[in-house]
Amino acid sequence: MKFDVKKDLKRLIVVLIASMLMAVNIKTFVRTGGLYPGGVTGLTVLIQRVCQLYFHFEIPYSVVNIALNFIPVYIGFKFIGKKFTIYSLIMILCTGFLTDMLPGHVITYDTLLIAIFGGIINGIVVSLCLSVDATSGGTDFIAIYLSQKRGMETWNLVLGFNVIILGAAGILFGWDKALYSIVFQYVSTQTLQTFYRAYQRQTLFIITDKPEEISEMIFKISHHGATLMTAQGAHEHKQLHIVYSVIGADDAKKVILKTKEIDENAFVNSFRTTELAGNFYMRPKD
Repeated sequence: MKFDVKKDLKRLIVVLIASMLMAVNIKTFVRTGGLYPGGVTGLTVLIQRVCQLYFHFEIPYSVVNIALNFIPVYIGFKFIGKKFTIYSLIMILCTGFLTDMLPGHVITYDTLLIAIFGGIINGIVVSLCLSVDATSGGTDFIAIYLSQKRGMETWNLVLGFNVIILGAAGILFGWDKALYSIVFQYVSTQTLQTFYRAYQRQTLFIITDKPEEISEMIFKISHHGATLMTAQGAHEHKQLHIVYSVIGADDAKKVILKTKEIDENAFVNSFRTTELAGNFYMRPKD
């Protein structure tokens, strides 16, 4: 396990900022609105409220959250990456302790506003963590493990887990808060998709006179191969070369800019891939 001082210091700073934002979000929006975020965070909040309402004692957020993250953290160390898991563990610990320590401040009692702005902050926090190869814990570990190691689609699994949490919350505390929590999760997901694109796929069709150079460049930047095809223009009946490749959306902009450097006359058609079957290279977590 090698350390790069500059890179790892940046990762640590980003994780600490993310943990602070997450704790503030929980104390300012989630608790004020009585919402239940997705994943282990939502389960932690649910367990806290059950203990308060039915057993009349308050259990610290950090204790519950760390206990629930034990198995996901083990999966991270064992199967995903040690540094990845260490930074994720820092995120989990700091978020837990800060949530217990920081005072709560009420900005608004409007539950819809709380759901929207709380969801935006939650999506930004998760995006920050993922951008430096860390997670906020819980189901993120399991989702990344199943995506990278098993090639499984994880959306239904995570959604099913969240449905169980919201169902329990609705039965115990009322369905209005559970429904507002769906708004929170939807806004969070949309924010995440806007800011973090590593798990999105982009298809490129590039018409060029330099197919070999461009295909080599694509592999160098994204570690993905390309398919070379020949075609004929319908108007001038000129023979054309087409480079076809599917890459990560976070690499697409770099590839397109480099393509224009190699061949300024290249024609690039780029669009999002919504479904993909077969082997697709994923950068391993460190």
